Amino acid sequence: MERNTRGPQRRELTAAEECRALDFLLDNVKGKSRNAVKNLLTHRQVLVDGEVVTRHDAPLRPGQRVTILPPGAPAPADLPFPICYEDDWLLAIEKPAGLLAVASDKERERTAYRMVLDHQRAKDEQAQLHVVHRLDQDTSGLLLFAKSREVKEKLQADWERLVQERVYVAVVSGAPKEREGVVRSYLKETATHLVYSTNDPRGKEAITEYQVKKSANGYSLLELYLHTGRKNQIRVHMKDLGCPVVGDRKYGGEKSPIGRLCLHAHRLTFIHPVNGETVALTSRKPRDFNRLFREKES
Repeated sequence: MERNTRGPQRRELTAAEECRALDFLLDNVKGKSRNAVKNLLTHRQVLVDGEVVTRHDAPLRPGQRVTILPPGAPAPADLPFPICYEDDWLLAIEKPAGLLAVASDKERERTAYRMVLDHQRAKDEQAQLHVVHRLDQDTSGLLLFAKSREVKEKLQADWERLVQERVYVAVVSGAPKEREGVVRSYLKETATHLVYSTNDPRGKEAITEYQVKKSANGYSLLELYLHTGRKNQIRVHMKDLGCPVVGDRKYGGEKSPIGRLCLHAHRLTFIHPVNGETVALTSRKPRDFNRLFREKES
């Protein structure tokens, strides 16, 4: 059944029953030969629920959305990182280390935001994307976007209540004196954008809970539970502990043997701002962190 039309050539259809992709297209695309219909699949012009389908025997289920792109229209490019959650209102990715979350003065195009927006607009020309929170360029892990300004503002306005768990993992130099504890301070920022801890309550209160998971070779793997979400909070608090994040030269860390900042957004649990359901997202701990804990060769 045809649902709507975006422009004179782009077609949006809905599968009414279980069938194969090619059979569905042959039944619904009129005025084209069998080979021309096959070429729609070959040329990546067919999307099912927003994802490119090229197999003739790809199964369709009732209710799935089938989009037929016009010739020359860009199909969604394969993103260089996974989308780990998506619904009608929100989308979350696993951002790699080294990639900007949003544009900076020096880089406007090669950002997670731009890549995801282009990917979404290849599927829906009217797609919107809004950043809910940010990750530093050198931090990897879970990054959440909203698909409308209304949802973004609803999440941000009630962030402290809606977010139930925000957990990072980090490899730090040395080991804290205690295996677990809480770092609490007020944060301020210098004119050169260096964040530092202070006892001055005019700063922004920051609270980080930590647990040491393992220690070896002069490093420790920590799980970090954020009770607040301040700029550079973890990096400053690890410096305060005397155990800066490996690779964090800005805050006193040593050069990273694995060539990256050893900080990763690991878990995010929140109440969905639209349907009220609990959403629990997990990004696997980076495998290269393990290299720092292996026995050194003699």
